[in-house]
Amino acid sequence: MALDSQLLRTSFDLVLENQPELTLRFYEILFERYPQVQPLFSRNARANQAQMLQRALLAVMEHIEDTQWLRVTLSAMGKKHVDYGVTEEMYDWVGASLLATLAEAAGPAWTPRVSAAWTEAYGAIASLMKAGARED
Repeated sequence: MALDSQLLRTSFDLVLENQPELTLRFYEILFERYPQVQPLFSRNARANQAQMLQRALLAVMEHIEDTQWLRVTLSAMGKKHVDYGVTEEMYDWVGASLLATLAEAAGPAWTPRVSAAWTEAYGAIASLMKAGARED
């Protein structure tokens, strides 16, 4: 996976600076666009869910150049998400909502280059998670 790790890290830092509650906003957008997924999140309070997602995003950013870590961790995460009722189609919904959230928080810094880097990164993340889900 040859992602532009420096661009991803820099843009993620900016996004978090502009929108510290990034993952809470993500869930607002996700549930607004895809209300049918809300029941999947009934196990945890929204704030707890947002914290878990924020920690996962930070961990991915920390290990963005460690292909082995990403493969093992994201594959396991994909397996776990099968138990939550996540389907392959939902990865597209999450991706669209995440990219919209990042773009909103980045504002004018969300250039075509940044958008392309994040689209590629999310595609790689989702691919690894879906591969893990299929192993289940």
